Amino acid sequence: MDDRSSATERNPRLRILIPVVVAIAFLMEQLDSTIITTAIPDMARSLSTTPVRLNLAVTAYVLTLAVFIPLSGWFADRFGARRVFILALAIFTAGSALCGVAESFAMLVATRVLQGIGGAMMTPVGRLILLRSFPRRELVTAMTYMTFPAILGPVIGPLLGGFLTTYSSWRWIFYVNLPFGLAGMLLAARFMEEVPGDPAADFDFPGFLLFGCGIALLQVAMESVGRLTLPAAEIVGLFLAAAALLFAFGRYARRIPMPVVDLSLFRERTFAVGTLAGGFCRIAMNGTPFLLPLMLQVGFGMSAIGSGSLTFIGSGGAIIVRLFIARLLRSLGFDRVLIGSAIAGSAVLAGFALLGPGTPRWLIGAYVLLFGLTRSTQFMTSNTLSYSDTPSERLSRATSLGGLIQQLTVSFGVSLSAVLLGLLNLHGHALTPARFHEVFLLTALLPLLAIPGFRRLRPEDGAQVSGYRRN
Repeated sequence: MDDRSSATERNPRLRILIPVVVAIAFLMEQLDSTIITTAIPDMARSLSTTPVRLNLAVTAYVLTLAVFIPLSGWFADRFGARRVFILALAIFTAGSALCGVAESFAMLVATRVLQGIGGAMMTPVGRLILLRSFPRRELVTAMTYMTFPAILGPVIGPLLGGFLTTYSSWRWIFYVNLPFGLAGMLLAARFMEEVPGDPAADFDFPGFLLFGCGIALLQVAMESVGRLTLPAAEIVGLFLAAAALLFAFGRYARRIPMPVVDLSLFRERTFAVGTLAGGFCRIAMNGTPFLLPLMLQVGFGMSAIGSGSLTFIGSGGAIIVRLFIARLLRSLGFDRVLIGSAIAGSAVLAGFALLGPGTPRWLIGAYVLLFGLTRSTQFMTSNTLSYSDTPSERLSRATSLGGLIQQLTVSFGVSLSAVLLGLLNLHGHALTPARFHEVFLLTALLPLLAIPGFRRLRPEDGAQVSGYRRN
């Protein structure tokens, strides 16, 4: 790729403007996955339903994301990335406004689905625009802008949702998106460059049905495991049905030239290692935003505000990592940074077992910041590696598949933590710190499973991005 062909080379102002617009979109999408969790009791009373039923509003949003993310690559190729990104922002913003004025449970669920459709297009297409706007040698810089909102959203979501619900109304957890969505649309229309779409791009409808239904069942199964909403036999049935549909799609995709999800991307070593091997680390570390607040509140007896203020410190790790990640990759290369951060991530997860109710608050905060540093290093590095050697013409499909895998690792992480916590507390006694410690020790094994994948990397993998040269 010619560096002079990038938008940020032609207009240096875009080095700030494009990442800001995309980061706003990412943060809105990530926030809305978690922000309503603390508001559910108030919402249930307002809409004359039960908190258990209202969990469907959370599931509907996450499920819609999982089903529609794979379509984003085709939409960007067919209609142009900027046009689709602005449309996605408009759908998401309109969905937010309608969620805020919802007067019934059914209306809230329907408008959350609308939000999810917008979010499913917004995130991968925003990532695509960002990747196309920067030259390859500055890809590390571009990826840090994408990773920060993904790390911040799950941490700040429950805290912000609780604050708005307590001091205003649950409706403001949706209204808060409106100014950001409108600003994003205006800035995108003014500053983002359009890559013309291809009118001849065919839509793989049979593949979408197979893959979409398979992913939907997989997502429902994982959500059911995490929330314990279905009997075990039905959950196993969902997993088996999802596996059968996805297996059928895999066989089908090999027979057509342009499937809705391009599984041939996994033949590219950097994409496969960054998404699949990196996925083990993501599953382990994505469970912590669910597990840690529970341990602090249920196990240690902290208030929701006290717990939220401590877990929020972890997001500071993403800011700090931005300052040195490029130099670290240039000095050590992708393989060493990924292996080192996987080992460090495993050690830090296990270290949570050393914390207890008597641990000083400042020490817990410092340890959460250390976890944030480790998590951000791993996520930013694996994210950057995934797209470092992907040809420009395949970026749209790579961002949609990569975005889907990242979404699934969040669900897997939360579900795995919930399952382990349930299995270790089969008798239903009060959850003690020891139960949480055991879950942290078990999840600490997952990052180590990524190391064989990271060891597959060669010195030249991603070198154009990292600038690393091994002697």
